[in-house]
Amino acid sequence: MRPLKSTSWFTRFAKGTARATGKPLAFGLAVAVILAWALTGPLFRFSDTWQLVINTGTTIVTFLMVFLIQNTQNRDAEAIQVKLDELIRALDGAHNALLALENLEAIRKPFRTVAGDHAASLR
Repeated sequence: MRPLKSTSWFTRFAKGTARATGKPLAFGLAVAVILAWALTGPLFRFSDTWQLVINTGTTIVTFLMVFLIQNTQNRDAEAIQVKLDELIRALDGAHNALLALENLEAIRKPFRTVAGDHAASLR
């Protein structure tokens, strides 16, 4: 089975960025930027502007990365859900009602009834 081709530019961008930022080179680059900033402190006399540069830069990067991380987590969760659904479908005797967990309350009700009946039979 061939994987589906992503058509969203954001998905392609998020995948590429996640791949790139998850490598040791990206971490090393971030450390190098912090070191360069710290070493320039005396040159700029540790001014408010000098501090604002790193503060603004890290805030912007963090803000943008939150969305990329969320996109990656959503894709991973969907992939895992599809794989679990396929496993449930493949097992004889599995409760197929569990394939639609989005409607959690409707699914919990029969299991609560079974759990209540079981607890009553143990008394």
